[in-house]
Amino acid sequence: MNYLVLDIETVPDSHVWTSPDVSPGHEKPFPPAYAHKTIVIGCMFIDQDYQLKKLGFLGEPGKNTTEKELLADLSKFINQNKPVLITYNGRCFDFPVLALRSLHHGISMQWYYDRDVRYRYTDKRHIDLCDWFADHGAIKYTSLDSLAKIIGLPGKTGVDGSKVSELFDNGFIDKIQNYCLQDVVQTAFLFLRLHLLQGKISQNNYRNIATFWVDELSKDSRVDDVINNIDRSRLLIEI
Repeated sequence: MNYLVLDIETVPDSHVWTSPDVSPGHEKPFPPAYAHKTIVIGCMFIDQDYQLKKLGFLGEPGKNTTEKELLADLSKFINQNKPVLITYNGRCFDFPVLALRSLHHGISMQWYYDRDVRYRYTDKRHIDLCDWFADHGAIKYTSLDSLAKIIGLPGKTGVDGSKVSELFDNGFIDKIQNYCLQDVVQTAFLFLRLHLLQGKISQNNYRNIATFWVDELSKDSRVDDVINNIDRSRLLIEI
């Protein structure tokens, strides 16, 4: 069993939706799901022993790569590998966006219509950590930023989702990619912590795996802002 941690970054698609005018000082409305054009799909591919197989992107993200190519590459990878998908709020945002954008481009997204991917109470094909840590709506949903911080991760480190469109318009796709990967890495650590919480791995195993991840990820400058700001004693349960 392999695991694929996923996160997407999007910008408004002005061809299908026009943002209404707002008064100065007021925030623009959040686009509907169908109008979120996917520009980056970040991932961390993990095997059944929690070894890192890939940290990077599906497709070739950037202004010269079409959204259609990104979506097709995502579906091809998932259909071939059939991993357990790990997201944060993927059930309510990432996956509906991917489905509606695939609808727009005429791309098959067969994997999404597997019952175990869509059914929120099973962890066989999809674990939405936002949903699981809220006990499927029993308590108020918590942000990735907040949960990351309570286990020793830094959370958001300068860029957040509200800045993606501006960065994209100004050609800073590399900053968007790095931001996406930083969220992917922190989602992965939360997933590992969930398996500790559930008793699927022991504390010693968790500590060994998490230490290995930190050491390996420290070699990747794209996630420096996360790895260099970890509270190691809390993340690695050294306290």
